[in-house]
Amino acid sequence: MTDRMETTSDRFTEEEVSFFQENGFLVVKQLIDESTRQAMKRRTLADLEHLTEPIEYEAELQYPGAPESIQSEGGKTPRRLKTAHERDPIFLETLKRSQFLNRLQQLLGPTVIMPTVHHNCIMTKEPDYSSDTGWHQDIRYWRYEKRELVTVWIALGDEYPENGSLKVIPGSHKRLYSPDQFDDELFLRNDLAENEELLLNVEHLTLSAGDVLFFHCRTFHAASRNYTAEPKYSAVFTFRGSENDPVAGSRSASLPEMMISEG
Repeated sequence: MTDRMETTSDRFTEEEVSFFQENGFLVVKQLIDESTRQAMKRRTLADLEHLTEPIEYEAELQYPGAPESIQSEGGKTPRRLKTAHERDPIFLETLKRSQFLNRLQQLLGPTVIMPTVHHNCIMTKEPDYSSDTGWHQDIRYWRYEKRELVTVWIALGDEYPENGSLKVIPGSHKRLYSPDQFDDELFLRNDLAENEELLLNVEHLTLSAGDVLFFHCRTFHAASRNYTAEPKYSAVFTFRGSENDPVAGSRSASLPEMMISEG
């Protein structure tokens, strides 16, 4: 069994669903057609050229490798273009296509809802001044009734370890963790034996342009900075089912959501 699935239909096979449930992630090869990928990339490049807000800059998070401040050299290096669904209709149109929608319904149920406050962005990783992201679960800052959401990661170009592709820990979404395994920012601590054991199972993902990664919000993942001469771009969106509402008053409930399908 492999983590990379050939696209033969507009839905997962039973084997693929089982793989996702067991490992917490799944790569579907060439799920995005070339014209769609190019349209997404054109919008990405245009908005980067004009620094079209809203943007999160590398310097704002201060992860290892990032510029010291917005005012320092490289300080205006973007980390992600926010609110991707408002940048070009191609993003929502693509997510509502059967090859996405059917798969999300298999994982989340007939009603699929997209929060606009979490992810909903184009992740950028520039050759200079990009940063390292430590081991974390996306659910760390999200507040929902259930810790059951699925993220879709669309590779707009090739992704591999040298340019900062994701690495994951298979099966990590099924385990329970104690608070002392995390630092103050809820990254896994690197000074604990129990975390070292967990990291023995790391898998580095390699994506080709047009591949799509589905992963569970509790799956541990991380990424290095971009060590190549070419930038890397990925469109990223998160989804929930109808019986998993955001907690009232939390950031997760602070922005309207998009109905992708109504069961």
